[in-house]
Amino acid sequence: MKKILSSLFILVVTFGLAHAETLYVADDFNLALRDEASAHAKVLKSLPTGTPLTLIGKQSKAEFIHVRLIDGTEGYIKSRYTNKQPPTLDPKDTSSKNIALLQSENAALRTELNALKESLTPGTSLEKSIATERDQLARELSELKKTAASSFQLKNERDELQERVVNVERDLQQFKLENQALKDTASQDWFLYGGVLSLVGVLLGFILPKLGWRRKSRWDSF
Repeated sequence: MKKILSSLFILVVTFGLAHAETLYVADDFNLALRDEASAHAKVLKSLPTGTPLTLIGKQSKAEFIHVRLIDGTEGYIKSRYTNKQPPTLDPKDTSSKNIALLQSENAALRTELNALKESLTPGTSLEKSIATERDQLARELSELKKTAASSFQLKNERDELQERVVNVERDLQQFKLENQALKDTASQDWFLYGGVLSLVGVLLGFILPKLGWRRKSRWDSF
């Protein structure tokens, strides 16, 4: 099945290529192949006289036609500078026409260059617009630098504050530990004092009755 489909595809392509119309660049002068159907579009190649072209698309009464070169490059050329038959080339005429074409293209490039220079001349609207945009960018850059400096300063202050908080918390914890130790020591002292007082009370409980008995005995002897 795949072989049949492949064969049909090859036949269709071959049939299409066989019926594709072939044109040739006329012998008037070299022809510019452009990337769009416009006289101001980018020039892809300069086609010498007699270059074979495969016609891809053509609109009625259109100035440009869509063509493909042998190397596969596609673009647009003016239809009136093509023929269905290859031209008979005369080296002298071809050279002179090529020179004329180059001179014409050179003049067009000079005109475009002068227009660009005039648009960038100081005092023009384009120059003022560029200067305004430059000043705006400079102001934005200055503000960004200030913001970055402020952010850096805030970060340092935040770090210092966090360090102070940590130190205060550490001191507070140490104070709590010392306070608890003092409380424990005071409790131990009160417990010791209570024990001593209890012992003194017990001793007095033993001693005082004996003292009272001795005094009584002494009085009885008189």
